[in-house]
Amino acid sequence: MSVRVAIAGASGRMGRMLIEAAQNQPGVVLSAALERGDSPFLGRDAGELVGSACGVLIGGDVSAAMLVSDCLIDFTRPEATLAHIAVARQLKKSLVIGTTGFKPEEKALIAEAATEIPLVFAPNMSVGVNAVFKLLDVAAKILASGYDIEVFEAHHRFKVDAPSGTALRMGEVVADALGRDLRESAVYGREGVTGERAAETIGFATVRGGDIVGDHTVMFCGLGERVEISHKAGSRMPYATGALRAAAFLKGKSSGLFDMQDVLGLK
Repeated sequence: MSVRVAIAGASGRMGRMLIEAAQNQPGVVLSAALERGDSPFLGRDAGELVGSACGVLIGGDVSAAMLVSDCLIDFTRPEATLAHIAVARQLKKSLVIGTTGFKPEEKALIAEAATEIPLVFAPNMSVGVNAVFKLLDVAAKILASGYDIEVFEAHHRFKVDAPSGTALRMGEVVADALGRDLRESAVYGREGVTGERAAETIGFATVRGGDIVGDHTVMFCGLGERVEISHKAGSRMPYATGALRAAAFLKGKSSGLFDMQDVLGLK
């Protein structure tokens, strides 16, 4: 049975990729496309954004879009996503959330919403990245002693949050495997005379520039050797196809908070 998907932020980088993926993925029907009320793309055929008209016009009415859809896929900004969640709760519709940059209290609101509607909330929808999460859990347990852990990430110049949600999740996976709290272990910047590195810390380094889609590397640095686990994205299409897979996963569910590990059966 097909899943009908609405796409928020249709004219954005991920929105366009999702439109293209939805048009080409069996079992998926693009039912609605959304943009802000001041967008110049309102009223245009969503398919024109990717060079192939589809008959779905871009609109600004979130409720109307959800009424004709099974699931809303949202890669926008935290404030927009939270507004979409409120509508989804009223209409009992599912959500796939790829938005990053949420504050802890906003994540709590997402968890609360999941008691009423089904949600997939993941910092990265790529199947490859989620395989890396699994590998990191294994590596961290094996390399639990004598290795310093550093997380490196690089993205395009337009990304507004740092570190990336994916990098933070990588840090969380490693910290959880080691029995640490990332909030206490994380170091997000070093400058000047920092002193010797504390063994329990997990460092983060961020690069922003050009059109880098997304590079992530976790380094386990020992004395005499270094283990690196990396993922490099050459396109946003893996994120889009993963999000559509998540939307199909939610069909028929009444509530619950899930991530891509659930979608891929890795738990």
